[in-house]
Amino acid sequence: MKIHEFERGLQDRVAIVTGAAVGNGRAFCERLAEEGAKIIIADIADASDTVRAVQEAGGEAYSLTIDCTKPEDVQKLVQTAMEKFGRIDILVHNVGMYDEEPFELITYQQWKEMLDVNLNSLFLVVQAVLPIMKEAGFGRIITMSSNTVWLGTPYLAHYAAAKMAVIGFTRSLSSEIGRYGITINAITVGLTATQRPANSHQSSTILQHILPMQAVHRADEPEDIANVVAFLALPASGIITGQTLNVDGGAARH
Repeated sequence: MKIHEFERGLQDRVAIVTGAAVGNGRAFCERLAEEGAKIIIADIADASDTVRAVQEAGGEAYSLTIDCTKPEDVQKLVQTAMEKFGRIDILVHNVGMYDEEPFELITYQQWKEMLDVNLNSLFLVVQAVLPIMKEAGFGRIITMSSNTVWLGTPYLAHYAAAKMAVIGFTRSLSSEIGRYGITINAITVGLTATQRPANSHQSSTILQHILPMQAVHRADEPEDIANVVAFLALPASGIITGQTLNVDGGAARH
């Protein structure tokens, strides 16, 4: 179905989606484009396939190959978005990394890298787009966390610490920016959505372990998360801010 066949709630809005070359991020771009948003994609990987998918559906997208942990790259992202489309209404920050390691084996360098990718990149991108949203009197910021913060999953102390910090950041910032018509909300997603392995046997083993714990006995897909992202991006969600929505099939009852 082509995008023009939908009733579009984000017509002429501009969304930055980071970490959107593949997987969840690509699904976010396609879903926001369905609602009429123009998409700016930022990823360290080539996102031309995501751009092509949006364009084939009748949407408009542009990608930059940048590192969101680098301030100069983030400034380039915001500058390009303004040059291309003249506004930034929505930010979906999907940059992240995942790594399992027993706590005693985590090096300080690994700890710092985990925080840099999952948390510091969020700080840089939000701080860069916020003045533009304030001036416009409208903004939707959506941050990505993990259900591991509710489950206490072992071997993820560095990852869970960074992802819980995302929630704290979201809650605190919501109190500062609500007066400007800007909301910020977090989504916690499950392992099957974040880190589904390419190896089919390993993937099957993980699903066998996780699915019995879920209330909904199927793996969560990128499209499941994308629908929640689209809802939080819409003007109609303007009363919801500072919240964390858990989208994992009920593995964690939060």
